[in-house]
Amino acid sequence: MSQDIPTITRTEDLARFCEAAKCAPYVTVDTEFLRERTYWSKLCLIQLAVPPASTGKQPGGDAVLVDPMAEGLSLEPLYDLFRHTGTVKVFHAARQDLEIFFHDAQLFPTPLFDTQVAAMVCGFGEQVGYETLVRKIAKADLDKSSRFTDWSRRPLSDAQAAYALADVTHLRVIYEYLAAELVKTGRQAWLAEEIAVLEDPETYITRPEEAWLKVRTRTNSPRFLAILRELARFRESYAQDRDIPRSRVYKDDAMIELASTKPTSEADLGRSRLLLREARKGEIASGILAAVKAGTDSKDLPVPRQDEPGRPGNAALSDLLRVLLKAKADAAGVAPKLIASASELDAIATGQRDVPALQGWRAEVFGRDALRLAGGEIALSAQGGAVKVVPAR
Repeated sequence: MSQDIPTITRTEDLARFCEAAKCAPYVTVDTEFLRERTYWSKLCLIQLAVPPASTGKQPGGDAVLVDPMAEGLSLEPLYDLFRHTGTVKVFHAARQDLEIFFHDAQLFPTPLFDTQVAAMVCGFGEQVGYETLVRKIAKADLDKSSRFTDWSRRPLSDAQAAYALADVTHLRVIYEYLAAELVKTGRQAWLAEEIAVLEDPETYITRPEEAWLKVRTRTNSPRFLAILRELARFRESYAQDRDIPRSRVYKDDAMIELASTKPTSEADLGRSRLLLREARKGEIASGILAAVKAGTDSKDLPVPRQDEPGRPGNAALSDLLRVLLKAKADAAGVAPKLIASASELDAIATGQRDVPALQGWRAEVFGRDALRLAGGEIALSAQGGAVKVVPAR
């Protein structure tokens, strides 16, 4: 680790920093991890910062690196800080960080603030990056040269340490600005709805029996989908149990090929164009053949997913909803994708009503008028270069 940047490697030092941080109004948090060679993320580094002077003379000052790979270091003091409701825990694009902590300790930092979501609520665009917020709000530039380095190697270089610490020091300025903007616009409740999704355990639980729902395919035959479901179930369970990436078992394109060709022997697997050589024999091959048979014999056939090709819909209404969404998002100063996804618009056009875009603050900004448009109560009109909602005649 860098000799110039405070780095915590002992549990007692982490405990002292976290106890002092409980007196601060907020703590900014970030992590560095690896996932290229594993199913579960491997936590390599944690960065923490509190407002300057909040820790007094405690070890590490107001911004530190924590080395979770250090021998004997327990993260329980950090988790105790996460449970402390008097200090806001601030992340940027928190989802992957929260997944790590949830799987490690079955907890979520509370109260939680995500600056990426807050920025979208405050009109900074869709999926706004940290570098953009640093430039626009903190008026600083980031050195991105260490972004894709191997965070598991020790010691970290000075450049890596400086890059990592900048992820939480600039975040203090960004948080304070966005928190004030939310108060000014009265949109704290909007952010709270989004944070509730991030704090829902269901967001981070991947059930093998549901893994097929994330595989994109052009085929919606129930029998094909039954085989795909069983192949995805086997792959997910195998990857989770052995902590290896799904792609190391077989990739999506190979799985789709298998669901189409329905192999019944290892000789059939040997003729696959896309299956990895390691998957054509042994445990994986046996799992594939068993999954194909289970899907072929299944009497519980899946129904096509709502957004699959071939599902009846109203393309014209979907297009009108997209125009309405753009107009409403522009008027509210909110990123359109935060209000509704393309698949949600298509779902509304096909008659679905149990979609997030029609609930909570989204209903106020967009959903109510979306239903009125779908029901023929209102129409859209171009006036002076802008789209206006007008009563339907």
